[in-house]
Amino acid sequence: MRKFIRLLYEAYLKFNRDDGWAIASYIALSILTSLFPFLIFLTALAGFFGLRGEAETARKLLFEAWPASVAGPISDQIRNVLTQPRGGLLTLGAVFAIYFASSGVEALRVALNRAYDVKETRSWWLSRLESILYVFLGAAALLAVAILLVLGPLAWTIAERYAPLIAQDLEPLFQPVRYGVTTGLLAIALFAAHKFLPAERRSFKVIAPGIALTLIASLALGVGFGAYLARYASSYISMYAGLASIVIAIVFLQMLAAIFIYGAELNQTVAAGGKNPKNRA
Repeated sequence: MRKFIRLLYEAYLKFNRDDGWAIASYIALSILTSLFPFLIFLTALAGFFGLRGEAETARKLLFEAWPASVAGPISDQIRNVLTQPRGGLLTLGAVFAIYFASSGVEALRVALNRAYDVKETRSWWLSRLESILYVFLGAAALLAVAILLVLGPLAWTIAERYAPLIAQDLEPLFQPVRYGVTTGLLAIALFAAHKFLPAERRSFKVIAPGIALTLIASLALGVGFGAYLARYASSYISMYAGLASIVIAIVFLQMLAAIFIYGAELNQTVAAGGKNPKNRA
């Protein structure tokens, strides 16, 4: 137990040495400014394949694990943006949306390279193309899961009609399965980030501790921050007025980013046997 606590403490010290809080702020702002371009591209991609209803489901799924007080105002504004008429997938605006959406991926890459003490040796354009590829894969994955979630209610309706007793027995499992899908997507995204974004590849054994910690701590943060806002959200509103929802979102995203970075720092600390140099390599 003492060794485990020592590892957590060493990881925190390394987090501070690597300017973890400053990088977390960078990630939070990058993610927030990337959300709109990403969802605009997602909507354009869905419209190209005739899946506009699934795009709305994907948007809701993206905010599933966020506290309602954080996700609600942002989700409403995103809905207003996405319901405006737009051109096709291959318009200049969509190209810019893809590019700016990839900035969020680049922010995660910078954080992971610092945490894992590696220097980026790839060309900037190659890294950007890789980030754009992740934007495409992320949008496609969200749409695929959205299609499954759309088919779920249809299957449920059929089950209620032809096997009502079975449907009644399975009803309590509906919400856990939905949250399980969200948690599974988060776990896959964390694995892909730690595995492929840094300049050097690491085995699953090396990145597993940070992924597990990030997953558990992020879900706990969602519950805890939601409970906190339920009691103290009025203080944000009185202080920031109309900007309260943006400030709340930035605070929440910064804490999420700090957890993400700390998970990578923990991986590096464990891999080094708990002995990290005082200066970054």
